[in-house]
Amino acid sequence: MESIIPQLKEAREASAAVRRLTDRERADLLINLSARVLAHAENIIVENQKDLDLMDDADPKKDRLLLNQKRINELAQSLIEVAELPDPTGEVFVEKTIQQGLSLKKIAVPLGVVGVIYESRPNVTIDVASLCLRSANACVLKGGKEAQHSNTYLVSLIHESLAEFGVPAAAVTLLPTGREFVGELLTAIQYVDIIIPRGSEGLIKYVRQNSLVPTIETGAGVCHTYIEKSGDLEKGAQIVVNAKVSKPAACNALDTVLVDRAVAGEFLPKLREDFIKWNVEVFADEESYDILQKAEYPFLQHATEDDFGKEFLDFKCSVKVVDGLQDALKQIENYSSRHSEAIISTDEEAIETFLKEVDAASVYANASTRFTDGGVFALGAEIGISTQKLHARGPFALEKLVTEKWIVKGDGQVRW
Repeated sequence: MESIIPQLKEAREASAAVRRLTDRERADLLINLSARVLAHAENIIVENQKDLDLMDDADPKKDRLLLNQKRINELAQSLIEVAELPDPTGEVFVEKTIQQGLSLKKIAVPLGVVGVIYESRPNVTIDVASLCLRSANACVLKGGKEAQHSNTYLVSLIHESLAEFGVPAAAVTLLPTGREFVGELLTAIQYVDIIIPRGSEGLIKYVRQNSLVPTIETGAGVCHTYIEKSGDLEKGAQIVVNAKVSKPAACNALDTVLVDRAVAGEFLPKLREDFIKWNVEVFADEESYDILQKAEYPFLQHATEDDFGKEFLDFKCSVKVVDGLQDALKQIENYSSRHSEAIISTDEEAIETFLKEVDAASVYANASTRFTDGGVFALGAEIGISTQKLHARGPFALEKLVTEKWIVKGDGQVRW
């Protein structure tokens, strides 16, 4: 293929067919697709295994790539959940009559054609398609070559459901995996309304610097948990372990533990048993290194400056001892990716200061950062976690896949 422009043009044309579907038809389409995904689970697993066989077992992205029966069941359920969400289009934000006698209304309307560039995650194919179709948008998907077999098969199932509802297959278009087509996508302002990159920091940076199409960043997650001196250390240890090991390849997984000097000697050894169980490699500053070394923690390295502000995506984390709340806030300000941050504390003043001053899409008190997720926040599936401040921030889900339109009705009014 020499150019993807014909595909993008077809997606643009197909977006009109999606807009013409009723709210009920769009919901029923997703219910239809949910049943289809479950019915073809064995085939999905076969195609997914072709991708898995090509990836190194040591690659932390392999878990993101995996589609097993449990995850397929979750995908099917997420389609039902998105179908049951209220239609975000048509919502009336403003309705009034202005001085000139004009009837004025501002309503929510679909974005149009949503382009998503992503890596390793075939579940994103279903998530994006479901959210876009439910919000009356078309989408063009630029998945990575590492998930090519999985994505191709999933999109074929989507096309079968689209056909049953009389919608052109181009409403969900899977672009070729070649990197040479990224430039065309990023400059196709006449066909694509918005670009959402979901993947590595390098990918996001490239899109931000090169796209002429407006972008929404779903940024890398460099997430901290701060153990304040008044915190419940037992609960804190459970939260830190969960945030690190429950799904280390997730963007909401913990990357750095900040612990108050007043409780560091007591707290850090509490991580020992569970961290050993999961072979968590710890990159520790000098003070925490000495504490963990005395506790005979085996997987211990001296931290370098590069280990703070790093998204590990693996059973690894950095640890730093800080001198109180203000020092923790400064560390987070300097190294956070503005994704998800947490404090463990029983001091209400410290908690409120942390929640107010930390600049992140999601901020937690006494809970794991792993909860930052569209499904958990009852938003249905998500396209990603936005770390920017325009249009959408946090879980980027159905409610944000719309823009605004002003509707003005008159009776001959003119303005000189």
